[in-house]
Amino acid sequence: MTENTQLDSKQYGRPEEERVIPFMKIALPAALLSIVLTIASIFFIATKGLNLGLDFTGGISAELNYSQPVQSNQVVNALTQAGFHDPVVQTLGSNQDLMVRMPVQEGMEVENLTQIINTAVQLPNNTVEVNKVDMVGGQVGNELYLRSAGAVALALILMLVYVTIRFEFKLAMGAVLSLFHDIIVTLGVFAMMQWPFDLTVLAALLAIIGFSLNDNIVVSDRIRENFRKIRGATPLEIVNIALTETLRRTIHTSMTLLLVVLAMMFLGGDGLKWFSVAMCIGVFVGTYSSIYIGTAFALWRGLNRQDFIVQVKPEFDEEEVQ
Repeated sequence: MTENTQLDSKQYGRPEEERVIPFMKIALPAALLSIVLTIASIFFIATKGLNLGLDFTGGISAELNYSQPVQSNQVVNALTQAGFHDPVVQTLGSNQDLMVRMPVQEGMEVENLTQIINTAVQLPNNTVEVNKVDMVGGQVGNELYLRSAGAVALALILMLVYVTIRFEFKLAMGAVLSLFHDIIVTLGVFAMMQWPFDLTVLAALLAIIGFSLNDNIVVSDRIRENFRKIRGATPLEIVNIALTETLRRTIHTSMTLLLVVLAMMFLGGDGLKWFSVAMCIGVFVGTYSSIYIGTAFALWRGLNRQDFIVQVKPEFDEEEVQ
């Protein structure tokens, strides 16, 4: 074997130019950082709370169709001058189709709500048609909030069951902890900044769970494969090799998703703004947690080669012939 093709014993069959990155070398500082982020997020959620949108608190929504393009701030100013409080206006695909969302207005008759809104949103030389005026009560919003929390909890439980069946319980616990970490940190940022939390952000949380879980599954699959084919390596070395081998795929996936999210953030209008912000946070946190929470936790729990080897039990014990 020539010098150029000679393999280092610590490479375990990998070419020398493909060096193994010692990811787990900073596992302890990363774990401390995760604990600090989680505690800080829980603190902000408990003290400041989430700035719940109208989907959860109840309110009024109406769809507007203008004959000419219009700016959102024009409609907001018109509604404010008419006595409406805290209106939010979003475009629905074009500057002629808008959606108005605002809290329940005190002292306003529900029976004449359509007519009142129609009068308020009139603009000079631009006729408007008011469609689909809905009013969501606080009780309905609270029920929706509880169901949303239940949906996230159910998703985490199902992820635990799936990863346990496909891989191993230690990896499953690490994956669920990383998913929980991603959700809590994202919610903590929204609570700290008091950004609005509505159904689009909830959809982003579920998307973050899917993204982070996919990353955990790819790493777990490579860990299982390496435990079965590499002999003589410690669990720490096996994990570092698996993370090194999946690093390029992780970077490509995260950067591709991030480009899409940034495009939605800057070009998608107000309707996709907070969804994109939540996804942007989730991409960074999810990529980090799949390495330094999901995998590191499994190592801490004693992950080893025996977890992936099927133990064959003898059908009977041979008795010694007397």
